[in-house]
Amino acid sequence: MLKSKIAGIGMYVPANVVTNKDLEKLMDTNDEWIQERTGIQQRRYAHRTDETTTTMGVEAAKIAIERAGITAQDIDFIIFATLSPDYYFPGCGVLVQRALQMKEIGALDIRNQCSGFVYALSVADQFIKTSMYKNILVIGSEKHSFGLDYTTRGRNVSVIFGDGAGAVVLQPTANEQEGILSTHLHSDGESAEILAMFNPGTHANHWANKNYATFNKAEIGDMFLSHDMINNAEIYPFMDGPSVFKKAIIKFPEVIVEALSKNGYTTEDLQLLIPHQANLRISQFVQQKLKLTDNQVYNNIQQYGNTTAASVPIALCEAWENGKIKQGDLVCLAAFGSGFTWASALIKWA
Repeated sequence: MLKSKIAGIGMYVPANVVTNKDLEKLMDTNDEWIQERTGIQQRRYAHRTDETTTTMGVEAAKIAIERAGITAQDIDFIIFATLSPDYYFPGCGVLVQRALQMKEIGALDIRNQCSGFVYALSVADQFIKTSMYKNILVIGSEKHSFGLDYTTRGRNVSVIFGDGAGAVVLQPTANEQEGILSTHLHSDGESAEILAMFNPGTHANHWANKNYATFNKAEIGDMFLSHDMINNAEIYPFMDGPSVFKKAIIKFPEVIVEALSKNGYTTEDLQLLIPHQANLRISQFVQQKLKLTDNQVYNNIQQYGNTTAASVPIALCEAWENGKIKQGDLVCLAAFGSGFTWASALIKWA
C-alpha cells in the first residue's frame, strides 16, 4: 500500500523584524508583559505592498520543490492553507499556479486557520495514497500584519501575530517504514465566536429587522462595512484568550496521544513534537502534561510570533534545517485554533 512522504520542505519569513519594544511605541504594552503571557520576543512583518500571502508562499514553495528534486512543472496539485488570502476570492492556490507557471493543475484552498496546514497535509495524504497525484505542493502562508488593530484596544491580539510561509512537497513511497502514518482531524463549533473575525461577513446581524423593499443606497453600504463596525473593532480579529487557552490545553494533548496510540507508540517513542506556535505557555503546558523533555518539543514562536497556518511548516522546516529531525525519527505535528478545529499528523521521517 502506498504511503506519502515529505520529499521537500521550505520556509520564508520577511526580513522586517518587529520587536516587542517596537510595539511599545504604538500601544500601551511592554516587552515583559508580552513575554510573560506569550513567550514572544519578536515577529516578522511583510512589506506593505511588495510581499503578499501568495508571494511568501511562492518563495517557500520554490525551496521545497528544489529540495524534492523536481521542478514546478512536476507538481500536479496545490493545496494552500491561509486565513489571510490576497483576495476575498479567488484563493491563493491559483495565484501560486500562475506565479510558478505550472501546468493547468488543480488548486484547493483550505480555511482552517491555525489547523490549516495539518488539515491540508491530511487531504494531500489521501490523494497520494489513492494514486490520484504524485507531487502535491502544500503551503501554509499568512500576512497578518495588514489587518491588526495597532492600538491599546487591540493589543491582546496584535502582539501575538506575525507573517511568514512554509511549504512541503508530498510524494508517494512504497516503504511501509516511512512517511505519514496517520492524520486526525476534529472540530467543535459550539464556541466559534470566542476566536473569530466577524466583519466583513454575511451573518444574520447585518440583516436583522430589514425590509428589502425599503433599502436605500446608504443603508446597503452600511450593511456590509459601516462606521459602527469600524468603531466597534468588528473588522479586527477577536479572541477571548483565557477561554481559548483552557480549550487548547485539553485538545492539544488529546490529539497527540490519539495519533501515537493509533500507531502503537507512546510519548517516549516520540523524537520531536512540533505544535502549532499559538502561545509558548500552551506548548509548555502540553509538554509538561505529556511528560516530554525539552529535546522532544520544538518551539520558535519566540522569534516569529503566531503565524497560524504557516507556523507548523515553518517550525518543521527550521527544525529539519537545524538537524533536529533525522531519517527514521518519529515526528508529530499538532495544531489547535479557531473554529474550534484541532488536528495531528504522525510521521516517520523519510
